[in-house]
Amino acid sequence: MFRFRSGRCRNLRSPFPKLLIWLLLSLLLGVAKVIPASAQDTSQQAPANPNKQEAPPAAGGPQNDVGPYVIPKKKEEPPPPAPEKPKKIENMPDYSIRVEVPEVDLDVLVTTKDGQTIPGLRKDNFKIFEDGAPQTIATFNQTQAPITAVLLVEFASTNYSFMVDALNASYAFASTLKKDDWVSVISYDMKPYILADFTQDKRAVMAALNQLRIPGFSETNLFDATFDTLDRLDRVEGKKYIILVTTGVDTFSKINLDQILKKIKSTKDVTIYPISVGFAAREYCEVHGCRTRGIIPVGNMDYLQADNEMRTFASLTGGRAYFPRFQGELPEIFNQVGSDIRNQYSITYHPTNAKLDGTYRKLKVELKAPDGSPLKVRDQKGKDVKVVVYAREGYTAKHTVE
Repeated sequence: MFRFRSGRCRNLRSPFPKLLIWLLLSLLLGVAKVIPASAQDTSQQAPANPNKQEAPPAAGGPQNDVGPYVIPKKKEEPPPPAPEKPKKIENMPDYSIRVEVPEVDLDVLVTTKDGQTIPGLRKDNFKIFEDGAPQTIATFNQTQAPITAVLLVEFASTNYSFMVDALNASYAFASTLKKDDWVSVISYDMKPYILADFTQDKRAVMAALNQLRIPGFSETNLFDATFDTLDRLDRVEGKKYIILVTTGVDTFSKINLDQILKKIKSTKDVTIYPISVGFAAREYCEVHGCRTRGIIPVGNMDYLQADNEMRTFASLTGGRAYFPRFQGELPEIFNQVGSDIRNQYSITYHPTNAKLDGTYRKLKVELKAPDGSPLKVRDQKGKDVKVVVYAREGYTAKHTVE
């Protein structure tokens, strides 16, 4: 122990003070060594997995903890050279060339003099002439396809027997329809009225005809109604037919005969079958001198002219005109019309005159035997039968502006 007394220290040479000083110095030196070691950068740590491999620069694919899935990269091939642009000639405008090959579709009906269709003809039995030049047939077939037709009926306040005949003829045509046929019903007096749009329901056709009970006007604007119907059919694809039930007399149309004939000539894929009505009344009035159109005086000459116009409509389009005398003829007539439509020969050819000048081209169809001589048809008794060919008389070529 240390004891201090009045400025004098006892036991000063004892070993305990030296030992205490030595312990303090040792402790200070140990702390100095620990502090610099802990202050080193902890970022320089050894890698967690020294066995990890680095992927070569040419390898691709994902990496894992062991090594890369080495997927060799595809060699980058240079892109193909761009096509050389044609050298542009100075002062020459850019243009493209398009060649349009015209094609003419022609439906041909071949019958005997009695109206019976003649099936079984072949491509070699037909000769086509356009403006006198022979043509080469491209395609040829005969099918019994469904028909697409418009029943255009004259129903005006003119003569009671005319209206009755028109209705009877319309009902007779509707009864011959098949389930796949498409038919529209339009009536006309001063203007056309759409009674039924195209339908395959025979009951809808009959219901449309049942609306024809009380006529409105006494005018029969045949040319206007035909023109309007042709315009509507122009938007319908495929082959179309117009069953025209009419007296053939036009009284108040805005267009004249030349205009409607021009329209018929320029219309493609439409065949007109006129069915004349009122023949009995016409015969009676011709003998007794009465008027057959109510308040509008029309003589027999007007009906004869109307008959010629109906024949022209039919011949221009490849159809046939019928002039029944009695009501009992109607079922046979419409059965014949249906047979004609379903048993036509469809022919296409590329005209030798490829000009798109909008001109009217005359057509002529002839039948020939395999040896080139005129084709002869014989009946069951071995007698020669006269053959009648029904086809369009011509067509209007397209114009370059169309």
